[in-house]
Amino acid sequence: MTMTMTATAALLLVGAAPAPQERVVTGDGIIEVRLNGEPIRLRIDPAAPGMPLVSDAIATQRGFRMGRKLGIGFGFNVGPTLVMSQTQVVRIAYGGGKPEKQRIGWTQRPFAAVADGSIGPGSLPEPVVRFALRPAQAGESTVTMRLEKLGFPMTLFGAGWVAAIGIVDVGGAPMRVRFDPHHARTLATAGAAVRLAQAYDGMLSGEGRATEIFFGVERPVRDLALRRPFRLGALAIDRLGARTGDFGSTAVIRDGDVAAPATDPDEIVVTAKGKKRDMRRDTISLGADQLRHCSSIVFDRNAGLVHLTCAG
Repeated sequence: MTMTMTATAALLLVGAAPAPQERVVTGDGIIEVRLNGEPIRLRIDPAAPGMPLVSDAIATQRGFRMGRKLGIGFGFNVGPTLVMSQTQVVRIAYGGGKPEKQRIGWTQRPFAAVADGSIGPGSLPEPVVRFALRPAQAGESTVTMRLEKLGFPMTLFGAGWVAAIGIVDVGGAPMRVRFDPHHARTLATAGAAVRLAQAYDGMLSGEGRATEIFFGVERPVRDLALRRPFRLGALAIDRLGARTGDFGSTAVIRDGDVAAPATDPDEIVVTAKGKKRDMRRDTISLGADQLRHCSSIVFDRNAGLVHLTCAG
């Protein structure tokens, strides 16, 4: 404590400005950072993994290589598809800030085909990251969710693969909320779709359509209509996409079109009596169809909260 206070006082004496506490992200969210002194363009994406994630081509060009002693690889599951990354600690500078050591990753499949890579709000130097989606409007309201806590690997290695996830209650149990303004449609994993259908009288319809999730991976998605809307603050969600075979199965949901396949034909569903389904991966991803009603998403790491401000 004493050392921190002394250093702060010394900075104030020489007129140094305090480190910014909030970053405002506007437009396409693309910023320039420096990795080991060389520039690179990253898109700040609320749905992206926490650590900076670049393409294989950038990693090869910059000579990044996962070390043998402290090499750490992360796996990203998109349904049954596993996208593996390699990682390395580099010196990274955001804007005019001082370079600091940080772990970055690279994958053969880019998280999103934009810029040189993506980064979520969890690894930015500012503790508060505000995504300004559109100008504020009269009559908006803000809903506050707690942020998903980081697990064991994250405490040692930074934000790791974890995206910034809000937690809400659905049917008496927690459900994860991801914020994904760069995809057109709001989607739910199969397990989340089952719970939403049970809680809000849902019904499936239409054929399964191949839909890109992340990393260019496409998964079959069907329409899920809720007779009673799922309310998240000012948002009233009565229609969304259901990922039919990801982290569960939608086969138990009432089907308004029995001729359409309820599950992915390549998915093998195994059930076991007496075992409670793991609901930790049940996730609803708010797409542009819902977030267009919202003016801002604010992630506050210090408080462990995310604030979503929208109009009804």
